[in-house]
Amino acid sequence: MSRLSTHVLDTAHGRPGAGMGFTLYRLEGEARVKLAEGVTTADGRAPGELLPEASYRPGRYQLVYQVAAYFRAQGVALPEPPFLDEVTLSFGLATDAHYHVPLLVSPFGYTSYRGS
Repeated sequence: MSRLSTHVLDTAHGRPGAGMGFTLYRLEGEARVKLAEGVTTADGRAPGELLPEASYRPGRYQLVYQVAAYFRAQGVALPEPPFLDEVTLSFGLATDAHYHVPLLVSPFGYTSYRGS
């Protein structure tokens, strides 16, 4: 069972953020250790197990989403540099439970929360 999942909602177009690149890191002191990377599926979700139970441990993590590349691929004209290039969500995993981290994003803003 995965201890972490994510999905992206493209609020500018009112649909799942399909095809957005992302990377998951565990923070160890000042170092970032890459644990996974991928591209969201047609329903905007990370494919497979993002953080399998065997890899889980309490600590600090980051999900980095490739926002500008996604919106450019959708045909959105962005300024150079874009207002949002990458979105980095830093969060903590404290208990041995499932965590869901949604990203609601447009070219000029985003929000996230702990989902279910």
